[in-house]
Parts: sequence; C-alpha cells; structure tokens
Amino acid sequence: MPEEDLAEIKFRLYDGSDIGPFRYSPAATIAMLKERVVTEWPKDKKIAPKSANDVKLISAGKILENSKTVGQCNMPFGELPKGVITMHAVVQLSLAKAKTEKKVDKLPKKSICSCSIL
Repeated sequence: MPEEDLAEIKFRLYDGSDIGPFRYSPAATIAMLKERVVTEWPKDKKIAPKSANDVKLISAGKILENSKTVGQCNMPFGELPKGVITMHAVVQLSLAKAKTEKKVDKLPKKSICSCSIL
C-alpha cells in the first residue's frame, strides 16, 4: 500500500497525554485500534483498560463502532494533508465489574443529625 494512503493516528488519554502516533491502513478496524491502545496504555496511569471492550474511541464527536474500518469512519483525511488525526480514548469499565465494585464500596452509612429545635 502506498505510504500516502496510510492514516497517522494518535490517541489522547483522559489526562491529556497521548499514545502514538501510529500509521494505519484505511482497512484497519476500530477493534484493531482499540487493541493497540490497550497494549500501549501507560502502566503508571490510575485508570487503565483491562481489554479492548473497556475502551471507547471518539473521533469528531462520534463514538466509533468496532466493526467499522478507519476508511469508513469518514475521517477528514483531505482536510489535513499529512496531518495526524487525534482520537480520544475513553476508559469505560464493563457494567458487571462496575456493579461488583460498587457493592464492595458500600459501607454502612451513619446518620448524623444536626437539627436544633428551639
């Protein structure tokens, strides 16, 4: 594939740091990009995805579907000649895990009343 057909993409994390940029063919799927994000995720971050299902990629305000390809996402390649496309990588842990953690974090609440009747 010619070098000019490859898209250069970097992934912006929640704290403003970046992963990449990496070069992808227009035939690369969003699922492949998510796998790369998980493997390249910095180990020193407090929030980290466990799998590609924990990552949501956002480009141009749209959440990208796993089955779509880079070419199908209607990314503005023409507007940014030789430019790097920035996608936002958001970690959204699976609901089953989040519910389990929520139950563990629930401690008995103590009621403290500070009402005064005069």
